[in-house]
Amino acid sequence: MDFSKLAVLRNKKDLTQREMAKILSISKSTYARWETQEEIIPLRHLVNFCNYFKVTIDYILDLYGENNFDNYDYTKKIDKTKIGNNIKIIRKKYKLTQNDLAKILNTSQSTISAYESGKTLVLTAFMYGVACHFNLSFDELCGLNKEHDIIKI
Repeated sequence: MDFSKLAVLRNKKDLTQREMAKILSISKSTYARWETQEEIIPLRHLVNFCNYFKVTIDYILDLYGENNFDNYDYTKKIDKTKIGNNIKIIRKKYKLTQNDLAKILNTSQSTISAYESGKTLVLTAFMYGVACHFNLSFDELCGLNKEHDIIKI
C-alpha cells in the first residue's frame, strides 16, 4: 500500500506537515509517520484527508487512475455496519466462509466476524486487501457512493 500521494497533495497546496496535522486534528508526528509510511493512516482520517483534497481513496491508493470524487460523499460518517454488510455481500457472492476469507486476507475468522457484524471499524490495510483481491473500489466498499450505501457487485 502506497501513501506517497499524501505528501504530493499536501505540497501542491503549500501546506506543512504541521498544518495538515492541524486540519486532521492529529499530532504532527502522527501525520509524518503516515507520509513516511511508517504507519497506515486509519480509515476515518483517510476519508477526512480525501474530503479536504477532493480526491477519492481509490485515487490516493492508485487503485483506479481517475479521481471520481463527484461520485462519492466524503462528508458521510464512516458506518462500520454498512462496511461490514459490504464485506459479507462480497464473501457470500464468492461463496466463501468467514474462514476462507480470513485465509485469503491473512487474518482470523474472529476478525472477519467482528467486521461483518459492525462491532469493529475495519482497518485500512484490510479494506485495501479486499479491494485488491476482488478488484473492487475501496470507496464503494466503504459505502461512500452517493447513489447507494451497499456495494453493487
